[in-house]
Amino acid sequence: MKVSPKTRAAVLSEALPYLQRFAGKVIVVKYGGNALADSSEDAMAVFARDIALLHAVGMKPVVVHGGGPQIENALSRLGKKGEFIQGMRVTDAETMEVVEWVLAGEVQQDIVGLINAAGGKAVGLTGRDGGLIRAHKMRMVDKSDPALEHDIGQVGEITSIDPSVVRALQDDQFIPVISPIGFGAHN
Repeated sequence: MKVSPKTRAAVLSEALPYLQRFAGKVIVVKYGGNALADSSEDAMAVFARDIALLHAVGMKPVVVHGGGPQIENALSRLGKKGEFIQGMRVTDAETMEVVEWVLAGEVQQDIVGLINAAGGKAVGLTGRDGGLIRAHKMRMVDKSDPALEHDIGQVGEITSIDPSVVRALQDDQFIPVISPIGFGAHN
């Protein structure tokens, strides 16, 4: 799309107060798996360019991504059907291997590559790296019968975040891209 110099100047003029207001601020961007699945390569490239632009104008973007549809596709290719209880994925050990492979491998590396191609310096992390995301096993109470509890496997609730690894990367001008895989007492 061709933009006239007059339009470009007007947009930049309007954006300037926001650029000044958020300069130096951490901006967390959630890039959901459905957005990834529904996006064309062009839309993903525009997203990556926008993240690189936020960084170039002095903001500190952090991308946290999902990958539910991509996990379902990978499980399907392996002949395994995803199981859900009350909308939550049941994650046994075998499914967790696929989740890690898809989130920390496939999806994350696509996002990192696109941001780097757009002029940013992105680095992929999982919540396990540097002890970033600590979690405990999630308890799933049945919606119909509160006395009943479902075991959904290796699914956790966040108990703490240690942003030091993110800050270290940002101090070196990197854009962190985080896969939401945490660690807990048993892993």
